[in-house]
Amino acid sequence: QLRGCIGFPLSEKKLYQSIIEAAIAAATQDPRFNPVEKGELTNIIFEVSILTPPEEIRVQHPNEFPNHIRLGRDGLILKWKYGTGLLLPQVPIELKWNIYEYLENICFKAGAPANVWLMPESKLYRFQAIIYKESVPNGPVIRVEL
Repeated sequence: QLRGCIGFPLSEKKLYQSIIEAAIAAATQDPRFNPVEKGELTNIIFEVSILTPPEEIRVQHPNEFPNHIRLGRDGLILKWKYGTGLLLPQVPIELKWNIYEYLENICFKAGAPANVWLMPESKLYRFQAIIYKESVPNGPVIRVEL
């Protein structure tokens, strides 16, 4: 079960600085959860996703977006007039979403109705991630292949 998730997809800091800051923020500032307590640390598996720079997906018509997104490879960022949402590439795999569920849920993450990805004024970006996580709490770190 998720215990916190905060990141800096466009950070200008050194990678190690961003990882430290994101880990602290995820443990203490994610508004969806109470802060992680010291006693929980021995039961938590830490996971880090290192993102590539996002690239805008350019299409002639928004209904072409599904043809330009690969589940298990591409994370998504949706920008619309009222906000932005980001979903990591592992999310649709873990939740067993198809491409249309992924597109609907990136809209929800951005605070938008499920079909905003079809609106010409919305912008959709993709990125990839290198994912590392502990195999068990406080255990060896492994690279995750989706």
